[in-house]
Amino acid sequence: MDGSASKGKRKRGRKSKAAADHRSPSPDAPAAAAADNPAPAAAGRRGRKPRRVEVEAPAAADASTPRRGDAKHLANGGDAAMAELGPAGWEEVVRVVPSMDAVVKVFCVHTEPNFSLPWQRKRQYSSSSSGFIIGGRRVLTNAHSVEHFTQVKLKKRGSDTKYLATVLAIGTECDIALLTVSDDEFWEGVTPVEFGSLPALQDAVTVVGYPIGGDTISVTSGVVSRIEILSYVHGSTELLGLQIDAAINSGNSGGPAFNDRGICVGIAFQSLKHEDVENIGYVIPTPVIKHFIQDYEKSGAYTGFPIIGIEWQKMENPDLRKAMGMKPDQKGVRVRRVEPTAPESGCLQPSDIILSFDGVDIANDGTVPFRHGERIGFSYLVSQKYTGDKALIKVLRDSKVHEFKIKLATHKRLIAAHVKGRPPSYYIVAGFVFAAVSVPYLRSEYGKDYEYDAPVKLLVKHLHSMVESPDEQLVVVSQVLVADINIGYEEIVNTQVTEKF
Repeated sequence: MDGSASKGKRKRGRKSKAAADHRSPSPDAPAAAAADNPAPAAAGRRGRKPRRVEVEAPAAADASTPRRGDAKHLANGGDAAMAELGPAGWEEVVRVVPSMDAVVKVFCVHTEPNFSLPWQRKRQYSSSSSGFIIGGRRVLTNAHSVEHFTQVKLKKRGSDTKYLATVLAIGTECDIALLTVSDDEFWEGVTPVEFGSLPALQDAVTVVGYPIGGDTISVTSGVVSRIEILSYVHGSTELLGLQIDAAINSGNSGGPAFNDRGICVGIAFQSLKHEDVENIGYVIPTPVIKHFIQDYEKSGAYTGFPIIGIEWQKMENPDLRKAMGMKPDQKGVRVRRVEPTAPESGCLQPSDIILSFDGVDIANDGTVPFRHGERIGFSYLVSQKYTGDKALIKVLRDSKVHEFKIKLATHKRLIAAHVKGRPPSYYIVAGFVFAAVSVPYLRSEYGKDYEYDAPVKLLVKHLHSMVESPDEQLVVVSQVLVADINIGYEEIVNTQVTEKF
């Protein structure tokens, strides 16, 4: 155990909750309050209103259809405007219908762990979200839609039957889950969705799903407005993502995003909510989806997206480049820290300059060429690899160029972002409840704003500490169960353990 003791709930400056902007996983949970979606606040500077990206939460199971009196009607020649649009052509209907028939509604019953009383579980709740059928008798949806699942059911478009589903794999980092149904009747008359390539900017996108506000399928349209490395709120990772201007609402989670040819180009999963923005949604692109599927097919389980276990900085300052012995034609990023448990610790050192990854030169700002006129963070190259793959890294050290072949592995955090379906780790002795700290634990103890309300020393560990050994955990005394043996210690709450005995 490491670190120094931090007692009680020491408050940090609170942010304005009313003005907070959320990047949320698409809402699919029955009651957002009950679901308590794992959507940690996006990083922001203290004193400013941080923008928050929320995972589109599963839609409320008991959401009601809007009343007729709530409908808005066109005025001042609205009928004429609609007449100019005319009905959709038969060719368009034929092209879209097969894809829409593959979109299913996902019903999930969740039972979350109780981190305050880790030997118990919370009351179960229900949620609904979206999913779609792919080849091999499988269904894709979002990981946050089936998190802590007890039971999952699927219902096809136009059907009155719910089919019991089996969860094959859950990818927390990429927010994708893979399901299947054993009942042969479910697969009758359904054409699996086909995956397309990564769309270009301004390409038309149609998001299909079962959002809150009704029971039937819903369609929203927009265009691709940005392609870059995004923060995946549910997985607390950064992967390639699409930003679109189509609305993604509660219940849209896991629904496919089609191009104008009816080919799937992504999965809806989170949206940006803020008083200054509207209709900003995010889609998991096909390269990430295919990586998840191929990872499962190769390994028989989801193994995750590998990373390089380093902390790095940009080399845009010319004086810094000169001080590090870089030639005018050399570009790269500087290694600040190397994770002790990462495979890279055997070859990389602080102050090394990483010049290239697998033959692709890295710029001083940490980007690499992507497509015509586009650049992207070099972490994209790493994310295209699989756990256990090897990569060639060219490094400048003491003005000499070295090449190392490293074995890529997934990232182990000191404070885990997820418990991945496992019950919380705890130990009780003499009434002292020792618990391992994780992001769900912090959220349970300090609420969704734990990044502002949790003790500073715990947050420092969360944001900056690296694992020193493979089995290291951050442990606290979460509470003391009153007994004769611990008289005088009853008020200890969330006090970090600093030594092992």
